[in-house]
Amino acid sequence: MISKFIFPTLFNLMKNLTYTIFSIALLFSCGPRERISKEVFDKVNNSMEAKKLSEAQITQEAMVWGDSISTAAQQQFMSSLHKAVEENGFAGAISFCNGNAAPIASELSKKYGVEIRRTSFRARNPANRPTADESPILDAYQYNVENSIENEPNIQKIEGGDILLYTKAIVISSEFCLACHGDVKKDIKADLLNKIDSLYPNDLARGFRLGNLRGMWSLKIPKKAVVNRL
Repeated sequence: MISKFIFPTLFNLMKNLTYTIFSIALLFSCGPRERISKEVFDKVNNSMEAKKLSEAQITQEAMVWGDSISTAAQQQFMSSLHKAVEENGFAGAISFCNGNAAPIASELSKKYGVEIRRTSFRARNPANRPTADESPILDAYQYNVENSIENEPNIQKIEGGDILLYTKAIVISSEFCLACHGDVKKDIKADLLNKIDSLYPNDLARGFRLGNLRGMWSLKIPKKAVVNRL
């Protein structure tokens, strides 16, 4: 008899093989006229394979995917915003954001199968203010900016671990941003400020300077979607 204490690796291999054979046999033993579908069989196999993934692997893949999605989303937003400014000035950009920012986020969410949004303590749209899960991360990003610490993308497990919350800081990086989000006396023109006030009566997204934290990208990524990518 092979001792599991002397040959632990071989013992575990034999045990896992026996378990796998037993599981497959159990699947096919539903009855003489019942056959397991390929779909169910694949799901069982995929589930077994998923169990071999470490939490570190899943988190790393979520980080890579989150980086890719948030970068693509930022590029699409900024490209559309620059186009709006070129065509209708910064007043056109304000109208564009008011009517198109939410639909673009919704479109991207459907495309990638994750919930995508931007959030900030100083939001222009009240719907973009942070949730209880997002607030502590924004606090940490704000602390880092105030203390000249580089902000890195972050992954947090929420909703019992079924969702991986990916976040990435958004910083005021150019004068372009200040035309709509800067000092009301120095950066934002009076007619533009009137338009902002008319569209966003509860606006908090003003008074920023270069290097300030504007907010962050927030992506709710289903863990099962990440596993399916591996």
